[in-house]
Amino acid sequence: MSDLAYATGTAGDTTDRAYHLADEPHPENGTSLGFWLYLMSDCLIFAALFATYGVLGRSYAGGPSGAELFDLKLVAINTAFLLLSSITFGFAMLQKQQNKVGGTLGWLAITGIFGLCFLGVELYEFHHLIHEGATPQSSAFLSAFFALVGTHGLHVTFGSIWMVVLMIQISKHGLIHENKRRLMCLSMFWHFLDVVWIGVFTFVYLMGVL
Repeated sequence: MSDLAYATGTAGDTTDRAYHLADEPHPENGTSLGFWLYLMSDCLIFAALFATYGVLGRSYAGGPSGAELFDLKLVAINTAFLLLSSITFGFAMLQKQQNKVGGTLGWLAITGIFGLCFLGVELYEFHHLIHEGATPQSSAFLSAFFALVGTHGLHVTFGSIWMVVLMIQISKHGLIHENKRRLMCLSMFWHFLDVVWIGVFTFVYLMGVL
């Protein structure tokens, strides 16, 4: 009875009666299921971008190819930044399991720094390509390249913003159940981006140079 709140109409009106739960229940694993569905929809987006690049990746329109444009050493360093961020995020999750707020925030901060380093190198690469005249309008190859790599970069940007917001929530409210659930969702998102980038590095950069 304590979990229910009743409302009645006018005196004697027994037909106009309703009730509601004082505490709305959160379905067990409901957020995780919804986030997995979101990740599957994101998989479809990246699958379409990979397929587009697969079709247009050799359409140079008389312009430069990937072998002429890509700096594989720079991309390898950028890949290391993102993979290291995945490892440090794992350390943050271990600290979360031990309910250590300071350790969780510290490893999240390191993860965010690696993410920003990744974005910085990617922006430098884009600026260099555009400065050399290799713009998205130059060829179908470059249009597909900027669309695929740029979309991944936007995801990393949104993930970094999400990470900062979550760090603020953890610092204010601690590792409550809701923050742990949000941290798990962000972890899945971040590792998903790492997997996608491995595909980008292999399919776009390595195959483009070779």
